[in-house]
Amino acid sequence: MTASSTHHHHSASPIWEAHARAALAAQGSRAGGARQLVIAALAGQACCASAQEIHAQIAATGGATGIASVYRTLDLLHGLSLITRIDTGDGVARFEPAHPDGAHHHHLVCDTCGSVEAFHDDALETVIHTVADRVDFRVDAHDVVLRGACRSCR
Repeated sequence: MTASSTHHHHSASPIWEAHARAALAAQGSRAGGARQLVIAALAGQACCASAQEIHAQIAATGGATGIASVYRTLDLLHGLSLITRIDTGDGVARFEPAHPDGAHHHHLVCDTCGSVEAFHDDALETVIHTVADRVDFRVDAHDVVLRGACRSCR
C-alpha cells in the first residue's frame, strides 16, 4: 500500500459480500435474485461501475435481471450505506462497495476518454483528517476525484 500505488484494489471481496447480505437480512430485505446478482457483481469489480456496466456484467455472466432491478438494488444498497456513490463529473453515477473496515480508494478520471482509475494515498488520508480537525468538522465520508488527461490521451 504505497503512496504512489494506483492499483489499490479490493476486487473480489467476499467479506463485503457477506456483510452486504447480512445487512439486507437484518433490515428485513429478502436478498432475491436481482439483489444477489448485483451484490456479487459489485463484490467482483476492481473499481467503481455504473448501473449500466453492472447490468452488462450480470448479463455477460449469464444472469438475467432487468436494468430497473439493478437501479432499485443500487438505491437500496446506497440507502443502507453498503455502497459508495461516486460522481466522476460526466453525469453518470458510479458505485462501489463501502467496506466495513473503511478501506477505500479514490479516482483519476480522464476527461478525454472517460477512463476511471483507482488510486490510494496514505498522505492524502492524513491531510483530509488534518483539515477536518482544523475546521472542526466531522468527516463521515470523502471521495477525491482528480480529473484531467490519462497517459494514453496526453
